[in-house]
Amino acid sequence: MKKKQRLVFRSILLVIVAVAVGYTLYNNVFNDKSGSVQKGDQAPDFELTDLQGNKVQLSDYKGKGVFLNFWGTWCKPCQREMPYMQKEYRNYKKQGVEILAVNVGESRVSVKNFADRFHLSFPIPLDGSREVTKAYGIGPIPTTFLVDKNGKVIEITSESLSNETIKSYMEKIKP
Repeated sequence: MKKKQRLVFRSILLVIVAVAVGYTLYNNVFNDKSGSVQKGDQAPDFELTDLQGNKVQLSDYKGKGVFLNFWGTWCKPCQREMPYMQKEYRNYKKQGVEILAVNVGESRVSVKNFADRFHLSFPIPLDGSREVTKAYGIGPIPTTFLVDKNGKVIEITSESLSNETIKSYMEKIKP
């Protein structure tokens, strides 16, 4: 009888600890909205390194529309929308629209494998420290900011995007 009670007590204690750790991780990783960029704001400038080791700075894209997407390899909606983003990138790049797909906190190897699997050719800056993610106040991913040619945020969405939606967003930010 005592063994059974001890097992129940330990199990309950383990569940309580797991919930506390999970809650803490969630709040620190996914719920830090220290920046919280809003529609109509100037998009905060940042500099990150992409998969090829190149510096990517948002201000270098002034004069172009920027489809700024925050994502993760484990995110199912991100996996669904990446092929659509790639398709529309090929169509809109010549029209002055760029995609910056900022990966949130993952290793270069896992992001490179993902990019290779989906044949992604747009810049993928890595936000390993999550500083840019915090500056923008990202909660759930994917989150996409539409930035016009003047660097102003004209739309923000955390929805999973269809090909049609991505195409209409590209039209909105086309210079």
